[in-house]
Amino acid sequence: MLTGAYADGHTLLHRLGVPAKLLALAVFLLPVSLVPRPWMTALSALVVLATYLLLGIPLRLAWGEVRPLRWFLVVMAPFQWWSGGWEAVVVTLGGFVVAVAAAGLVTLTTRVSEMLDGVQRLAQPLRHVGVSPERVALTVSLTLRSIPVVRELLADTLDARRARGLDRSVRAVATPLVIRTVRHAERVGDALAARGVDD
Repeated sequence: MLTGAYADGHTLLHRLGVPAKLLALAVFLLPVSLVPRPWMTALSALVVLATYLLLGIPLRLAWGEVRPLRWFLVVMAPFQWWSGGWEAVVVTLGGFVVAVAAAGLVTLTTRVSEMLDGVQRLAQPLRHVGVSPERVALTVSLTLRSIPVVRELLADTLDARRARGLDRSVRAVATPLVIRTVRHAERVGDALAARGVDD
């Protein structure tokens, strides 16, 4: 989800506005949440897969949306199995993957500029409670731009771990990744402060 990729196209989903896409996403995910059954998870997964295929979105882009979840799923699957059996694995983790893949349909068919404009429009009512819609859009923009950076930092950190022969060490990944991510955040903060966006 939110990988920074965009699948060019002229489908109905591409033409829909951001509010309509987000509403459709919420409506689609509602039964997945309200009916926690394996058959509902499987049906939802088939619908998402069929939508990717009908829109002509390359499966490599679809895989890119859920690929970052693989280690989370590997870690969580045994706990879910232990607490609720295979049904818990399918419903909880499968439902999570379906939600991420479905959200990927929104991000892959929406340019970043369109997403930010849509978020800013949706955030307009917050102006009445003292929240700046422009700052909300800026926050989303920074998030979108940071995700590919963090993914690149993770890839570099994994390469460095393998080079040191520490393939099984979680600490060899977590510690340098956190440090490098914090440094990136500090650089972004300094750049914003230099432009007067620091309050």
